[in-house]
Amino acid sequence: MSLRITSYEEYQDKYAQSVNSPEEFWSEIAETFTWKQPWTKTLDWNFSEPKIKWFEGGKLNITENLLDRHLATRGDQVAFYWEANDIDGEGKSITYSELHAEVCKLSNAMRELGLAKGDRVCIYMPMILESVVAILACARIGAIHSIVFAGFSSNALADRINDAQAKLVITSDGLNRGNKQVDIKSMVDESLLSCPSIEHSIVVDCIHSNPEMKSDRDLWYHDIMEGQSTTCEAEIMDAEDMLFILYTSGSTGKPKGVVHTCGGYMVYTSYSFQNVFQYEEGDVFWCTADIGWITGHSYIVYGPLLAGATSVIFEGIPTYPNPGRFWQICEKYKVNQFYTAPTAIRSLMGCGLDVVNCYDLSSLKVIGSVGEPINQEAWHWYHDNIGKKNCPVVDTWWQTETGGIMLSGLGNLSPMHPTHAGYPLPGIQPVLLDAEGNEIIENNQEGYLCIKFPWPSILRTTYGDHDRCKNVYFSNYDNYYFTGDGAKRDENGMYRIIGRVDDVINVSGHRFGTAEIEDAINTNQYAIESAVVGYPHDIKGQGIYAYVVIDSNKIEDSATIISSLIESVSTGIGKIAKPDKIQLVTGLPKTRSGKIMRRILRKIAEGEKSNFGDTSTLLDPSLVEDIVEKSI
Repeated sequence: MSLRITSYEEYQDKYAQSVNSPEEFWSEIAETFTWKQPWTKTLDWNFSEPKIKWFEGGKLNITENLLDRHLATRGDQVAFYWEANDIDGEGKSITYSELHAEVCKLSNAMRELGLAKGDRVCIYMPMILESVVAILACARIGAIHSIVFAGFSSNALADRINDAQAKLVITSDGLNRGNKQVDIKSMVDESLLSCPSIEHSIVVDCIHSNPEMKSDRDLWYHDIMEGQSTTCEAEIMDAEDMLFILYTSGSTGKPKGVVHTCGGYMVYTSYSFQNVFQYEEGDVFWCTADIGWITGHSYIVYGPLLAGATSVIFEGIPTYPNPGRFWQICEKYKVNQFYTAPTAIRSLMGCGLDVVNCYDLSSLKVIGSVGEPINQEAWHWYHDNIGKKNCPVVDTWWQTETGGIMLSGLGNLSPMHPTHAGYPLPGIQPVLLDAEGNEIIENNQEGYLCIKFPWPSILRTTYGDHDRCKNVYFSNYDNYYFTGDGAKRDENGMYRIIGRVDDVINVSGHRFGTAEIEDAINTNQYAIESAVVGYPHDIKGQGIYAYVVIDSNKIEDSATIISSLIESVSTGIGKIAKPDKIQLVTGLPKTRSGKIMRRILRKIAEGEKSNFGDTSTLLDPSLVEDIVEKSI
């Protein structure tokens, strides 16, 4: 059954209903899914503990809703087209029936290995169809998946495995990325040296690299799938049972495991997918994200499959073998809804229009943006040249913690305003607060973006540390969920996201805590202390600027030191987090109480040479002048 809103007037009516009668509103939507047992209470919540429970007492399995219930009507429909990294590579497709069979086979194999409801499974894989099978097999048997982006280092992988105490890793021998192949099996092997909870590692033969296999731990994917039954009874889950853990960076060094649960996440991702993208029967949807991020979870795997959609999965990168790769794929599969990041758009803008105009993009109906606010120049380029001025741009705002899109246009139903995410989806009640926690009623005022009422896919906790969940998201302002973003609301009620207000840097749509990067830098032999800030970057949105105090007793040329520092970040977190600029300094500007004045460092990174306000409270004000003089 379609949950799609079909007019702006209907949106206004649905939104009013969702605010005035939220439990009735979400119950009506939830009833369109298959439940083993109906819920006894729609919502029980408070933001002080916090405690949020949706569809309490309801029993279900999410895979029966995204696979089994579709088999009778769309078993032969393509669930995914898979496009290889190489333009000459052989593409694949998998139907709903075939996907169901593969998921059942892996589910049975995992049960044979002793995996059961509540066990944690780490998935560290490239963008291949087996990744989707692995995700859904976990959900089928009630195991909790924790996907780690395959660009993270072995250290970062080990941290996440150990925090979740995972019993199984599912990975591949390697991955294809542009003109190179990356060995990820060795990364897993290195991480598992310090992960005693892992009992087995399942390896997909992706690049045929013949890796070393540890006989008592490692298993080939194709071997364990052989001979397995194509039916598997789905584990009965409570609506509030954990579905997955996804680690995200925060303002402290240790990544936090955001927990999402089965029932509410199912209801909201399906509803938001159908409405934001205005997906219709027969459309082809393509989200270019990686499954390691929440966008891949919600709008490659769960949301589209719950809606019975056909989607594209792409193994490669947008510029290989040429910068027309995205548009070539759109033409090949006649993509109707296209969803990508502003970073990708900005990187392609400079490649000229010849690599765009040689492809037929007339199938596109909706084009979307995700991960960070899209700047006006990129918005117009995207709208004019990719959408041909005929496609609405849905500039979506949401977070790992929200589970699904919160602010956005609804396809072509809503008004558009470049750089504005737009209106809240039904069920979302945003507010802007001032520093004292008072609601800002006037428009065109900047404030802290908070949400005052729960929605079904809100995070439930941070894994193993509920106090951290409370302190990060619910303690800044009483009875509000704090997003960590600043925003403005215009005279028409549309929201514009200004950016992070905490010590988190949004790099190409990926969030990194400054403390996390500083921790990695400080492990380096040359580093005494460091401070990391974000600064405007033409392509990435925000770049990473690191100020590093080095050990004066270790005399090396600056190029050697900087190269070593970059390697420490790549090893500690992954290449995706390496600083764009590193400035070696003799000291950091601190107050007499020892607090680093990041405000000043941020201004210097942005190119400011003066106007730093009162620096008399600094322990050594002369440091500021020295840092400015040598700034990059």
